[in-house]
Formats: sequence, C-alpha cells, structure tokens
Amino acid sequence: MVRRNARAGFTLIELLVVIAIIAILIGLLLPAVQKVREAAARMKCSNNLKQIGLGMHNYESANQKFPPGFTSRPASLDGDGLGTGWGWAAYLLPQMEQDNLFRQINLANDILHPGLTAVRTTVLPGFRCPSDTPINGDTFQTVGPSGPLGAVAFANYAACGGTFEVTGFPDTNTGAFLRNSAYRFADMTDGTSNTLFVTERSSKRSPMTTWVGAVTGSINPPLDPAHDEEGPPTLCLFQTGETDEARTPNNPFNHVEDAGSQHTGGVNALFGDGSVRFVRNSINPFTWTGLGTRAGGEVLGDY
Repeated sequence: MVRRNARAGFTLIELLVVIAIIAILIGLLLPAVQKVREAAARMKCSNNLKQIGLGMHNYESANQKFPPGFTSRPASLDGDGLGTGWGWAAYLLPQMEQDNLFRQINLANDILHPGLTAVRTTVLPGFRCPSDTPINGDTFQTVGPSGPLGAVAFANYAACGGTFEVTGFPDTNTGAFLRNSAYRFADMTDGTSNTLFVTERSSKRSPMTTWVGAVTGSINPPLDPAHDEEGPPTLCLFQTGETDEARTPNNPFNHVEDAGSQHTGGVNALFGDGSVRFVRNSINPFTWTGLGTRAGGEVLGDY
C-alpha cells in the first residue's frame, strides 16, 4: 500500500519571517503615506488662506478699505481696549459664505455678550489648518486677571499687526491690521505682494488663537515662564518682531504671538495681493520683518 505524504505547511520560523517582511514593508510605506497626507493637508491650508484672501479683496471692493485687525474703544493711544473686540475674521464672515452666522452678531455688543455664546464658540473649518489638532479642543476658555471670561472657538490664522508687540502697540504698529484700522491698497506703499496679511499659528505654539477677535480684558498666558503674559490683540494678530530678534516662523523662542505651523519647514502665508506662499523657517530675519510692514520702504530679496 502506497502511503501519501502529509501536505507540508508553514513552519514557525517561516511564519515569523513572513511577519517580519510585512512589518518592514509597512515601516517603509508608512512615512510615504504620512507625506502624502501632510501634502494634502498643507494644500487644504493654502486653499483656506486663498479663500481668506478672496474675502479680503471682496471686502475691500465693497467698503473701499480692508477690515480692521479688531475693533475696540481705546482707553488711550495704544492703551487697553474697552470692547467690543470683534476681529478681522468676524468682519469677513459674509465673504466666507458665513452670512447667516454674521447676521447673528451685533457688532455693537461685546464678544462676551451673554447672547453671543453660540456665535463665539462656532467652529469654522475655513479658519482651521487640517494639519493641526488643537491641544485644548475646538474651543478654549479665555481668562482674565480674576479668572475665566468665556469660551471661544479656536482658529489657526492670525493677521499681521506688524513689527512690534501687538499687545503694546495695537494702534501705532507697522502692519496692515491694527485696532480700528481702515487701510486701503494705497496705504500699502511697500507693495501688496510684499505685505503680509495673514499667516498660521499652531495650537502647540499658540493655544489661544480665535477667529472672533480680541476678547476684551483677556490674558494670553506665556508658554515660557520667562516671558510676560500677553493681551487681547494676540488672540487674532501676530507680529514679526524686529530683525535682531530673529522671530522667524517656527522660531524656538515660544512667543505665543509669533507665526508657526505643524507643516515641515515653514508656514503658509497670505499676502496683500491675494497670493499664498510657503515661507520657510530659514527666511532671512530682515526679510521677514520687512514683509510685516505696510510702508517700511525695505528693499527685499528673494525668499
């Protein structure tokens, strides 16, 4: 009688080898998948800024001026604000297909008006970078010297207040978006293609960034205990810093009001001509500072 051999199967060693090969292939493939995802997220972020730029230009066409950085009754020149606080992004809502939300806002009322809780906590994807996951969630609690003030929606984009501290110089800074400002194209004598309008801030660097504006009486706590706390303008505006400070995008100094992103190597930035460019972390500090002025007269090279 002929005896049939039993069908051969995988040995344990062969199975382990196969598993090891699969693990290696996954390890090789994962970075490529992550790069593709990040490229898509960076493109979506860039498209968000292009829509903001289109909104800026449509607002200017309708009003013969760009929106203010934020509106607030100043106690004195460059002094504390007395409200209402609504920021540049709130003014753009009708141009960003958010007209229904805008109609719920009475700009004469303070951001923290009790009847505006639902408005100020509305999360708007057009003001969010898909590469960033807010560390405090979609909303965060603003705080004042005596404690919590009210929750607002997180956002990733801040407008350019200029060279100097936006807390200390909300009225006399060098940028295109100041308190109660109403600048026109003619005021951008550096050229709109050389004038920063809006850039990114990641939640890791700036946990308190919002589209609603400069919440009256709020404090923006520093990430680095060596720094002073910042004021309401930093919730919606950023600064470039002076050249010798080298506060270029994603710098290591951990100022909550600086530009930064979760993208590798730089930030997306909207310029006054409506273009969106990727500004690298390695940009010359002189150039970065010059881009933050509307009428500085700097001669800027390539970047």
